Amino acid sequence: MRTFELHSSVTLPQPLDEVFPFFADARNLERLTPPWLRFAVLTPGPIEMRPGATIDYRLRLRGVPLRWRSEITVWEPPVRFVDEQRRGPYQLWIHEHRFEEVEGRTLAHDHVRYAVPGGWIADRLLVRRDLQRVFAYRRNVLQDLFGTVPDTAAWTAG
Repeated sequence: MRTFELHSSVTLPQPLDEVFPFFADARNLERLTPPWLRFAVLTPGPIEMRPGATIDYRLRLRGVPLRWRSEITVWEPPVRFVDEQRRGPYQLWIHEHRFEEVEGRTLAHDHVRYAVPGGWIADRLLVRRDLQRVFAYRRNVLQDLFGTVPDTAAWTAG
């Protein structure tokens, strides 16, 4: 199984103790996900974030209704957590969220390692572009919520 990676980061003008609680609330994932995915958290709240916690979602990917289950495999507030897909469209999905405070600002980093049916062809033709759009939307929402720091948002794919 060939794996792919996506990296995204954004610098927010608030300190870590003001930013991390937003990410610690799984319900906020609905705000960070583009409306065209029709994403909804199905797990009743409040959701206790901890290793082993599972969160169920529904979404539409290219019009196809899907269910997705994530498990929190690492929980190290306020600097890091990892969610892994347990059920969903990917063969592999490991999403690491890292946070660091620098000079009163928060750097939020996303690193996703994933595999898809169809391998590199599906990734190149569909998946990577979709993921880049999703993470660009996410950065924009975070900047709308927390403010911007000029020339600091970026993503890379590898």
